[in-house]
Amino acid sequence: MTSPENDCLACGADGDSYVVGSAPTARADQHTQQMGSFDMRTAMTILGLGIVTVALFAGCGKKEDPVAQAAKKDAAAGVPAPGIAEVKAIAEEGFIYGLPIVMNYAVMYEYAVDKNSGQFKAPFNQIHNEARVFTYEDTAIITPNSDTPYSLLWMDLRAEPMVLSVPAVDKKRYYSVMLNDGNTFNYGYIGSRATGNDAGDYLVVGPNWKGETPAGIKKVFRSTTDFSLAAYRTQLIDAKDMPNVEKVQAGYKAQPLSAYLKLPAPPAAPAIDFPKIDKEMVKTNFFEYLDFALQFAPAGPEEEAIRAKLASIGIGPGKKFNFKDLSVEHKAAILLAMKEGDSKVDKYLAAGQKDINGWKVGSLFGDREFYKGDWLKRAAAAKGGIYGNDAVEAMYPMTKTLADGEPLDGSKHNYTLTFPAGRAGM
Repeated sequence: MTSPENDCLACGADGDSYVVGSAPTARADQHTQQMGSFDMRTAMTILGLGIVTVALFAGCGKKEDPVAQAAKKDAAAGVPAPGIAEVKAIAEEGFIYGLPIVMNYAVMYEYAVDKNSGQFKAPFNQIHNEARVFTYEDTAIITPNSDTPYSLLWMDLRAEPMVLSVPAVDKKRYYSVMLNDGNTFNYGYIGSRATGNDAGDYLVVGPNWKGETPAGIKKVFRSTTDFSLAAYRTQLIDAKDMPNVEKVQAGYKAQPLSAYLKLPAPPAAPAIDFPKIDKEMVKTNFFEYLDFALQFAPAGPEEEAIRAKLASIGIGPGKKFNFKDLSVEHKAAILLAMKEGDSKVDKYLAAGQKDINGWKVGSLFGDREFYKGDWLKRAAAAKGGIYGNDAVEAMYPMTKTLADGEPLDGSKHNYTLTFPAGRAGM
């Protein structure tokens, strides 16, 4: 059985000399040689700084400039430090790599951290049931579904695993529990298609958990990050069916492993000061948020290369990449990198899927093995509709225009979607 829905749950010269290799280098000369395709005038326009002057680039960055600090460490180790063009290229690649991670953090912050966000659902490790369908007012997630009411569980797996229990569900009713981690990998499913409609207990563990599978647990799912989302979808047949959906939702349970085993709880994980995030703050603090999120996401084998590149410009878990501390040219490089990275994501979304009868159809969602380090595909998936299902669970035909090319505009028109006789439904 496939899912009946079409949802996708949804920026001076007072420092030390700039060093390349083992010898100090005049920065103006270096910039002249390394600019390549990097249009610095365009970048300065982005920053709103107007005319670019030679004097602007002749000085060193601020002492706190994280890019310059990383370059000094590389130089001390005998490793060539990236020039300005390479900084821009790495930041662009890093933006594409980090976009889903930062987007996921933003949703988690609104749903499970900030009780005043207007989108808050419940604290970590508590299920929140929505006995309603989502509307245009639910803005934290892109294109949420409207015929499978959601139950949402944000899990903190640092101290111990969580046990997710599901009730027996009528075999005529579709339901699913999609497990999605901070890397936006769909790392497992519970539900009608994946495990059937019988009752059961399932264990969700963090990336560093080591332990035996307890008796009574049907399956173990391992998140690649310390924080993870379980997104429950319960089919709503019609408007009168909501009480039946509520009964199913009431059967969803989540508890720490220690409670399930009736044992004392382990020591609590350290408290976290989650940085506030919103659409304006992320425009310049994007890599600061990525720094924060990566400390809860151990690198997989396919991430080692991009993580090393990011470290060379001062970005990574436990680092403090603060945009305001960057020199003017590094600010320009970072902003232009984000702009061009975002453009690449948009182009992939526009051209990276099949066109079927005017609808864009593609398979953009999956687990670590599905992506195989294709960060552009993963970024496109998140931007197109974060928390979408695997292709085996649901398909996502998308369009922004009518058949004649006229853009869809809900403020001016109402639209109907017509299926040929006998071809509608699941």
